Amino acid sequence: MPKITFISSKDIRYEVDAASGLSAMQAAVDNAVPGIDADCGGNAACGTCHVYVDAAWIGKTGPARPGSELQMVQLTDDSRANSRLACQITLSDELDGMILRMPQGQH
Repeated sequence: MPKITFISSKDIRYEVDAASGLSAMQAAVDNAVPGIDADCGGNAACGTCHVYVDAAWIGKTGPARPGSELQMVQLTDDSRANSRLACQITLSDELDGMILRMPQGQH
């Protein structure tokens, strides 16, 4: 069961345990992590689960996938090279300890 740390734009840490196979977005929603709105329910259609994957973890998650995820990420405020949609990151034991930072707002 991987443990994921979400860090808000104000440096507040939210550590959650989640089952492998869940998305990082679902883990955040299930644990009431503020700042992950998940308006589209995980369909990569809104960008309200935008996160920045910590540099130590981007090699394991990879960058935003071409297609709908990359398009949504490019439409978000303050998109970066390590921007991902949390709904498109599938959790596994390999991602235990991963750090995801949240932008100031979700749009």
